[in-house]
Amino acid sequence: MIGAAVLAIPIAWLGPLAFAPLMGLAGLLCLPALRLEDEDRPVAVMLFAGLVWAGMAASWSPHRPDELEDSIALKLALQLPLYWAAWCGARRADPFLRRRALSILAWGLAAVGAVMVVEALTGGAVYQAIRAAIGDPARPDLARKNLAQASFGMALLWPVVAAGGMRAGQPWWLAAPMAIGAGLLAFLFLSDAPVLAVGLSVFVGVVVLNLPRSGPKALALAAAAFFLLTPAALLGLRSLLRALQMTITPPDSWAQRLGYWSHSLDAIAVHPIRGWGLDASRAFSPEIILHPHNGALQVWLELGVPGAVCAALFWAFLLRRLSRERADLAATAACASAAVYLLFGAINFGIWQEWWLGLGALACVIVGLMSGENPAPQTGEIRRTAAKTSTAAAFSG
Repeated sequence: MIGAAVLAIPIAWLGPLAFAPLMGLAGLLCLPALRLEDEDRPVAVMLFAGLVWAGMAASWSPHRPDELEDSIALKLALQLPLYWAAWCGARRADPFLRRRALSILAWGLAAVGAVMVVEALTGGAVYQAIRAAIGDPARPDLARKNLAQASFGMALLWPVVAAGGMRAGQPWWLAAPMAIGAGLLAFLFLSDAPVLAVGLSVFVGVVVLNLPRSGPKALALAAAAFFLLTPAALLGLRSLLRALQMTITPPDSWAQRLGYWSHSLDAIAVHPIRGWGLDASRAFSPEIILHPHNGALQVWLELGVPGAVCAALFWAFLLRRLSRERADLAATAACASAAVYLLFGAINFGIWQEWWLGLGALACVIVGLMSGENPAPQTGEIRRTAAKTSTAAAFSG
């Protein structure tokens, strides 16, 4: 956990794509900690059912990977046990070492956030200087693009990292450079989603903090509705606009998304039950480039009704378990980051992107570090406890 915390700091700034191998390695090293508790079973069942259905759907997908290493089904089959093991390792780690890992993450990402502020004001000068020093210079526009991608990771992680730091005894103001760095960098580099995400995470955090019991339940219901009802909602909206003969002229990036969504709706209507097959979105180019840029539409397009039901129930079970009788810092931060993950999944990333799944796994690991169980006492501790008990019994006798 400490090694993952240390490595996550430069990755969050310079290479977000490395989150996938980072979490894979962490899971591999945590395999001995792999457990399935009773409270985990609903989430685990939905993940496993979705994995089995996705593997079956790969057989009728029109997209065929060129190499075995490009197989989404194989990657998902490896990611599920490894990421689950990393989460179990975080929950079962030694409390002292958990606090140390959380402190490293909090101070490290606060420093990255401060650097992001400098990058935003200088047009990525630090990043370009590092690339030039290692003999791999980057064009200014590509440097800004790469740094803008890093702002997505920071926008997702800052609620759980800041809360984890507070849980470990670090100052609350470490949240400020993380949130400001992500928002300012995205705003000046013309990336709208992370700016929205920072505001959304604050809003969701405030709601859940004041409504610790019903807030997570409401978020769970919204997430389930997103995966189940998005195609119907977009289809109804499209039909209404056509009936009213209304035209919308959004910016180019949004116009592309609307085009992807419209073509996805038409394709979903052909195979609404079974879907077109795992990773089939890649076969619809140029109408759909890589994926529909909407997680719910991608699940419906590729996995049909069974995939949408598994996704909806997974998120519902995952968020429902964050409901508390009183305000809890870990649950509040987890809901805030979950809302950001859903937002980016709705307008930005493909649902199977490796680095994005790895980043989501890291967020879960951080929550696990905050709310982990006490480890089993060591043999020496058992003996000391027994000796104290015997001495107390002797005195009382």
